[in-house]
Amino acid sequence: MRAMLLDAPGCPLRAADVEPPVPGPGQLLLRVHACAVCRTDLHVRDGEVEAGHLPLVVGHQIVATTEDGRRVGVPWLGWADGTCEYCRSGRENLCPNARFTGRDIDGGYAEYTVADEAFCHPLPEAMTDMEVAPLLCGGLIGYRALRLAGDAARLGLYGFGAAAHIICQVAVHQGRRVFAFTRADDAAAQALALRVGAEWAGDSLAPAPEPLDAAIIFAPAGALVPAALRATAPGGVVVCAGIHMSDIPSFPYRILWEERVLRSVANLTRADAEEFLAIAPQVPVRTTVQEFPLEDAEEALDRLRAGRIEGAAVLRVLPP
Repeated sequence: MRAMLLDAPGCPLRAADVEPPVPGPGQLLLRVHACAVCRTDLHVRDGEVEAGHLPLVVGHQIVATTEDGRRVGVPWLGWADGTCEYCRSGRENLCPNARFTGRDIDGGYAEYTVADEAFCHPLPEAMTDMEVAPLLCGGLIGYRALRLAGDAARLGLYGFGAAAHIICQVAVHQGRRVFAFTRADDAAAQALALRVGAEWAGDSLAPAPEPLDAAIIFAPAGALVPAALRATAPGGVVVCAGIHMSDIPSFPYRILWEERVLRSVANLTRADAEEFLAIAPQVPVRTTVQEFPLEDAEEALDRLRAGRIEGAAVLRVLPP
């Protein structure tokens, strides 16, 4: 089968012809149709997130079919032990023995993959393979971050890529006001934000047009944490939604004071997936997608690194 392999951190992905994987107990053999490109894939490729093994097939926003013809989605959380204190308390996203798709388990940058059946999810029928793929991380992690932001009426989204352009639509559907914060010169991201329902879009390091009740930081830039705290009203929440972020610079206590909360989001649970995948068609969420063939995975990652993807990049693995 065709696959794109990561041989070592920092090395370009290599096109290869390898044997299809063999499913183990409880696993399904899946024919991959599409796999969205996530910034976490980029962090693994660049060595900022450690690969579980090498060579590795990255990719964790997988749209695939089972051998009996069911269409399923495979997200980042690929397995949890079900017995630890976190799993038993509904927090399998924090399981210390969890295994993650595209890091510990070979992922979706290939024609076939295997996945634990209990961690595969049915997908909204109304969405095509290319449209639905970005929901499987950008959507799911974004939705968890949105829930942890509480009932904020004025919501700031810092970084407006795959996750933010999905969650903006959900937040507007819920009756929230959304403010999009991007690089000052990123006119394309600002235009996308306004198209999907944000009422304002502007420079992420400039003052907000009015105090925010909550902010979600999707960009992996630690410098945005003090900026978001300054933009947040007393009692507000700042949620860091990424798996990796550059170092957060020191900041004065006064911008955290007045009961502001700074927290992170780690991974997702199957309950998050079930809830969000049921809500997405009701909004309905419309994804903006840039399509790449499997062999151009490295180009897609390069464009993501440079901030030259509008919405989400998706690899088409199965020919149309």
